[in-house]
This record gives sequence, C-alpha cells and structure tokens, in this order.
Amino acid sequence: MNLNLTRQEFKSILPRFALVAVVLIIVGVMSFLSPVFMTSKNMTNIFRQISINGIIAVGMTFVILLGDIDLSVGAVVGVVSVFCGNLLEQGMNWFAVCLVALGVAVIFGIFNGTLVAYFNFQPFVATLATLTIGRGVALAYSDGRPYIITNPTFKAIGQGYLGKVPIPVVILLSVCVVGFVILNYTTFGRYFFAVGGNKNAARLSGVKTKRVEMSAYIISAICACIVGLILSARISSGQPNAGEGYELDAIAAVAIGGTSMNGGVGSLGGTLLGFIMIGLLSNSMNLLNINSFYQQIVKGCLIIIAVYVDMKSKGDKK
Repeated sequence: MNLNLTRQEFKSILPRFALVAVVLIIVGVMSFLSPVFMTSKNMTNIFRQISINGIIAVGMTFVILLGDIDLSVGAVVGVVSVFCGNLLEQGMNWFAVCLVALGVAVIFGIFNGTLVAYFNFQPFVATLATLTIGRGVALAYSDGRPYIITNPTFKAIGQGYLGKVPIPVVILLSVCVVGFVILNYTTFGRYFFAVGGNKNAARLSGVKTKRVEMSAYIISAICACIVGLILSARISSGQPNAGEGYELDAIAAVAIGGTSMNGGVGSLGGTLLGFIMIGLLSNSMNLLNINSFYQQIVKGCLIIIAVYVDMKSKGDKK
C-alpha cells in the first residue's frame, strides 16, 4: 500500500475519530459529575433536543456541501409554526395542514435557490434577506400572537412515541437515512460534491449546476418544515418566533462534523456526530447550571475550531 495515500486517508478520518472521542469523554465525565445524566428521562430529553437540531443540520449539509449557506431555516420554522397553529385552530385536517406547511416551506426554498442559482446573489445575502422576510411573514400572519394547538393527532408528532422511542427521534433517523442514501448511493447525491468541489468543472461535465443549487435549498427548507411541525406539536402552540437561532446550531453541527465551509468535502456521518456532540454539551452545561450566555460562547468557539481545522487540513496558509 502506498504510504503517502495511507497518510492522506488517516488525515481525513482523524477528525471523525476525534469527535467520537470527545462524545465518549463528555458521556464519561458527565456520568461522574451528574447522577441525573444517565437516567432514562434525561436520555430521552437529549434525544428529543438532538432531533430538532439534527433534522435542520441534515438539510444544511446539502447546502454547505455546495459552499453555500442557508440562514433562513429558523425563519421557515417560525412561518410553518404559525401556519399550522392557525389552520388547526380553524379546524383543518392535521394531514392537510402538514401538506400546506410543506408547500409554504418549498416556496421559501425555491425563492432562496432562485436568488442564488439564477440571479447570482451571494448565499449569505440572499438567505439573510429571506430570514428577515420570513420573520416578518410569521409576525404579520399571526399578528404577533401564538396559536394554541389542541389537535391530539397533530400533537403526537412532537409528543408521541413509537414503542418506547419518541416520534421526533424516529423522524430524525428517517431523515438521516434518506439523506445518507441520497448523498452516498445516488448520482444526484454525487452532484453536490462535484458542484461544491468545482462548479465550473461540474458544469462542463454536463451537471445542471443551477438545478443542484435549487435542490439544496429546497431540501434545507423541507427539513426546516419538518422541524416546524415537530416543534409546534411538542409545545402545542404555533409561535411566530419559533426557530430563532436554529440556523446557528445547524451550521455549528455541520462545521464540527467536518463538512468544509468551502464545499465539496463532508458527510452526513460527520454531521450526525456534530449534532450529537452539541446536544450532549448543551444538556451537560444545563445540568451543571452553566449560564446560557456562556453556552453560546462555547458553541461559537467550537465553530472557530472546526473551521480552523478544515483550513489546516487543506494547507491554507492564510
């Protein structure tokens, strides 16, 4: 076996092993520091929290693989939340409500994709504008007030169980499996790596790069929609401010998981480890009564470290 190739392979998988080690260390330390940490109630709470960030992070992975970013996902969660609350309050069937919410989310995804792929807007600017528009739509539609959700079938999406497993966790696993299959076993999935690695080369080789970009934002919006449904069902309320800051946690999970912010390199396996680590850290800091303000500082530092490691792995001298 070529020694240089072996070193390259080792260098590429080392960050993932490091993430696994960090996750195990957190579990080991917290098991010692807090008798509550390993209880079934706390584990269930961790997995519920992870499911929220995890689903958005899966969608964000598709966008970041292109070297883009989607800041609008939290706003989409808020819009979906108030639409669901209002329509359920009016007596609409819960399944029809979910379809309407999906349609609204796809419109946001198409809007983002159109601005970035066809009008050449910078992804940061385009999705920041969509974030602002989305928050405005949620507040205007609801007049700034929450909607109370009483439909028991809909509430089961966020509060129910499949056997002993919370339904949000089942949905997260399903989203992860679908995303993994798309990225690893389909030609369509390989296009994301190709476009993120070199858009011009991908275009010259026949890849419809604009369609790929459009698809990434639609997938991201659909994942945000799913989270909007879960969150609304979980808190039994349609909140116009739902999802605030969710985009930051999702970006952190993707970056920590090893997906390059420059595009072309990454995996859903890494994203999975990323949002598990963030979920464990957040829960651990809560149990240790660490102020939420400091928790934000920790997450920000993790993003800086993850991006720095990515830069060094590519030999970036800047």
